[in-house]
Amino acid sequence: MLYAIIATDVANSLENRLAARPAHLERLQQLKAEGRVVLAGPHPAVDSNDPGAAGFTGSLIIAEFDSLSAAQAWADADPYVVAGVYASVVVKPFKQVLP
Repeated sequence: MLYAIIATDVANSLENRLAARPAHLERLQQLKAEGRVVLAGPHPAVDSNDPGAAGFTGSLIIAEFDSLSAAQAWADADPYVVAGVYASVVVKPFKQVLP
């Protein structure tokens, strides 16, 4: 089943986010290689693909997991969680309608 992982950054998280980014992307690449990622990306803090120093306000990942608890466990182990980038992470079942 698909799950949405909706994360909100702490204020001024850019430095920690950049430091943890390689490990975060490595985990996402593993999910992608397994064919489990529908989409993943950050929410820019300003209306721009490159927010510069404004940074990001959070992230959205939609991916396939065996269960809600498996998705939650995966999210809880994210390098951004460990690095203190995220203030909160919510995991919800997701039903894809389009495309």
